[in-house]
Amino acid sequence: MIRLYVTSDLSPGAAVAPTLDQSRYLTQVMRLGVGDALLIFNGRDGEWRAEVAEVLKKGVILKAVEQTRPQVFGPDLELIVAVVKKARVETIVEKAAELGAKRVRLVVTRRTNTDRIRLDRLDAIAEEAAEQTGRLDVPVIDDPVKLEAVLDGWEDGRRLMFCDETGGAPAIGALTAEGPGPWAILIGPEGGFSPEEGERLRGLPYATAVSLGPRILRADTAAITAMSLWQAAVGDWER
Repeated sequence: MIRLYVTSDLSPGAAVAPTLDQSRYLTQVMRLGVGDALLIFNGRDGEWRAEVAEVLKKGVILKAVEQTRPQVFGPDLELIVAVVKKARVETIVEKAAELGAKRVRLVVTRRTNTDRIRLDRLDAIAEEAAEQTGRLDVPVIDDPVKLEAVLDGWEDGRRLMFCDETGGAPAIGALTAEGPGPWAILIGPEGGFSPEEGERLRGLPYATAVSLGPRILRADTAAITAMSLWQAAVGDWER
C-alpha cells in the first residue's frame, strides 16, 4: 500500500492536505480516487490508514481513519559525514534513512571539497526513503557546519564511532564492548582527516576508533558499511 509522510496531526477523522507534489503523485501517478486507501505518518502519531476524501483542482484531501501502528522510534544513532560530491551526499542521506539513522549532520573538515548542498532536496530524499522502508519517522538533515563546532558542542553521554582510515580496532568487537546507547558515526572526507583532526579525534574520551577493513572506501560506501556494522553490533537488527 502507498505510504505518505505528512506534517499534519493525525487522529480519527482528521483532514489531511498533502503537498501539491504529493497530490499529483497520488492522483496522476498512482491514479487514486475518492475512497481509495493509503497509509500516512507524521513522525509523531504513528501510522494511519487514510482514504482519499476529496479530489480538487489543485490537490487532494485525505481523511485519517484508524491507526495501524503506534509511534515507535529506532535506536539513537546520528551520522556525521563530511560534505562530498552532491550525488554521493544524496546516496548517503538515502541509505542513512534506510538504515535507521535518526539524524544526519553534514560537516566541513580541513580537506573537505564543498559542493552545493540543497537541504530541501535532501529532506525529500529522506522522506521518500522513510516512506518506502516502513519507518515511522524521518531523519533530520542538518546544514553543514565545521567539524570543530560539532566536537566543541558535543552532547554528554553520546559515544562516537570514529572511522579511522589509518587504523583502528575491528568494528564489531569494539562496538559490542562499548554497548548500546546514544551513538554517532563520523565519516571523513575522501581525502581523509588532517593530522590535527585525527589527533584530536583519537584523544576524545567518548570516541572509539574503528577500522572498516583493509580497503580504502569512498565516503558513501564507508557510511553504509559503518551503519551496517553498528546496527549489527549494538543496533536494532536483532529486534
